[in-house]
Amino acid sequence: MVRISHWLIVAAVFALTLSGTNILTSHPRLYWGETGNVNDEPWLVIPIPASRRSVPTAYDFRLEDRNGWSRNLHFEAAWVLVLTGLVYGLWGFASGHFRRDLIPGRGDRNWRAFSATVAKYARHFLRKEPLPTDEIAYNPLQRVTYLVVIFLLFPAIIASGLAMSPYLAAAWPGLVEFFGGRQSARSFHFLLVSGLLGFAVVHVILVKVSGFSRLLRGMTIGHG
Repeated sequence: MVRISHWLIVAAVFALTLSGTNILTSHPRLYWGETGNVNDEPWLVIPIPASRRSVPTAYDFRLEDRNGWSRNLHFEAAWVLVLTGLVYGLWGFASGHFRRDLIPGRGDRNWRAFSATVAKYARHFLRKEPLPTDEIAYNPLQRVTYLVVIFLLFPAIIASGLAMSPYLAAAWPGLVEFFGGRQSARSFHFLLVSGLLGFAVVHVILVKVSGFSRLLRGMTIGHG
């Protein structure tokens, strides 16, 4: 279940990132509050060309407008992510996976355990010390990071995405109010997704330095 859900979520996140980037190019400016347009002052102007002539940018050309198919793909990939996450979450609680594999043990719930893990990777990068290859269980830093991503980051990304939907905003106005308006939800969505992509980059780097081929085999055929 861990391996299947992992790769389904990877595929969904890739499709969401691709489609989300295309959607972002239609208006690469972020605002706070309920409304935002070219006449308002954005808190962030993303330095990329836009796909619409009405949006001012520092570029003298426009990208192709792919907003239509991107929104369809974004919605469909989001369903794959949500349904996979629900199945994985129910299985994780029922099987004891979260309690057994992700919640740190009593001796690891302290800064000493976390700092020891950070120091191990720091010595590898700075002094070229080899990393242990016989570790099976997640280390304390991995456990806490995965818990944050699974139970905080992903739900927040999904909730902020739902808050941008006019239909769901009408059905659940409290969700929009929670984020401070639809434009605020869009800004939070961008920041949260950026955090998720940053996690993914660090995750791949650490997999690479820890033994890419061995860990890839473990996450595909189940033999590290």
